[in-house]
Amino acid sequence: MGRNPPARRRGHDRLGQHPLHGRSRALPSHRLHGLRPPAGERLRRRRHQERRPRHLAPGRPARAPQRPGPHPGNPAQRRQDYPVRRHLARQRPQCRRPRSPAPPPSGLGTHHRTARPAQFGGRLHPPHGRRPRPLRPRRTVMTHAPLSFGRLWAVLLKEFIQMKRDRLTFAMMIGIPVMQLFLFGYAINTDPKHLPTALLVRDNSAFARAIVSGLETSGYFRITAHPSDPATLDRLLAQGTVQFGLEIPPDFSRKLLRGERPALLMMADATDPAATGNALNAMDRITTSALAPLLQGSLAPLAPTPSAADVRLQRRYNPEGLSHYNVVPGLVGTILTMTMIIMTSLAVTREQERGTMETLLAMPVHPLEVMLGKLAPFILVGALQVIVILLAARLLFQVPMLGPAPVLALGLLIFITANLAVGFLFSTLARTQLQAMQMSFFFFLPSILMSGFMFPFRGMPIWAQALGEILPLTHFLRIVRGVMLKGTGLAEAWPDLWPLLLFLLAVSTLAVKRYRRTLD
Repeated sequence: MGRNPPARRRGHDRLGQHPLHGRSRALPSHRLHGLRPPAGERLRRRRHQERRPRHLAPGRPARAPQRPGPHPGNPAQRRQDYPVRRHLARQRPQCRRPRSPAPPPSGLGTHHRTARPAQFGGRLHPPHGRRPRPLRPRRTVMTHAPLSFGRLWAVLLKEFIQMKRDRLTFAMMIGIPVMQLFLFGYAINTDPKHLPTALLVRDNSAFARAIVSGLETSGYFRITAHPSDPATLDRLLAQGTVQFGLEIPPDFSRKLLRGERPALLMMADATDPAATGNALNAMDRITTSALAPLLQGSLAPLAPTPSAADVRLQRRYNPEGLSHYNVVPGLVGTILTMTMIIMTSLAVTREQERGTMETLLAMPVHPLEVMLGKLAPFILVGALQVIVILLAARLLFQVPMLGPAPVLALGLLIFITANLAVGFLFSTLARTQLQAMQMSFFFFLPSILMSGFMFPFRGMPIWAQALGEILPLTHFLRIVRGVMLKGTGLAEAWPDLWPLLLFLLAVSTLAVKRYRRTLD
């Protein structure tokens, strides 16, 4: 091609043309012609031809013509073996007055490109003066109507296809409403019935048996234990095995026949006021209706109004029935569940989206070491959250702390680690951070509804209670409320500690197995 032609004044280029030799689609490749070499190069070639031998002089007869077709050594040769003309590219005459560049036409598609100004004054044209047709950009036909049903249908079809491809999001959209429907329709009950009750009867009389029968037929109480002494009854209440405890004194029938209105002691675990309120309010009515058939005839004057027996209610661990005694300790577990699972579920997916997963996989570490390394910082974050919540509970809401702090610290450590293991498992299952967030909320919603934080746990049916026992928040709420409000120790908290340990072991094993050591 030789050296570039000298720069001249700017010419008027059209779309699709380029001043350089062979660029764009200004000329077909088979119609290109060469450029005349510069003056110095022509003189050097002329002198070289003069020094040629005689048999190579220009006057010698040429060789026999070869087959027509493009020469392999000269791709710029024209068809039918015609000689290639060598001359300078013709220059278009400069307009007398400069024309203002026309604005680009509106409505152009993606094929439209703004013409760049030429760097040289010349332009390449065919040898015979024929100019190529300028490249006309394709126009995108678009109506001026504000609403086109065709375009609208295209967008709708695209969204449905995208929704079909994202199956996890579609499952969340269908699964969460269905789960809420079943939980609120069948599992959630604000008026719990058949609550476990321990019965300590010291008077084996017809009046005592009538009261016990009235408790069972009321629907609020279910006799599950018969302790032999008051100490055993207190221990059952402290452990949370029973919700109520009824003690009938030994001289109950004698005092009733004398008209002295004997006392009945009803003890209740009031750490959850919503679970015990309706049952305690129904005690006077249950006692009156149970003794009414026996106080007839000659005993009719012994049935005073409103009741023949004095029911004394003893609300253990929350005498005033304050709701924040139940809510604030429960917030410790709820906040930890939400933050720990969400933050850890984004641990591995964040590495994949940022492109740093290759560096993590290249490190000589095992999956268990990766999991422990990612969970350790969040354990410290969870401990900081617990300290802030406990200080606010003590200083702002005056929630007592009656139990040993090491038992609570042990329960917190196991609970935080279990939630972090759940989040790490979700991060190994999800492909994106959005999927990890959806999995976290899908786990967080039943934890709130079925653990006993918002609604009474014992008010749910048996199958819902069985599902709630799998959740770690259910057991942690019993531990934190028992330590803070009841003063329970390690022996009373152990029935809820070992399920947390078992849950932690199972979820950690699944997370390590699911951890992918490759990018596929």
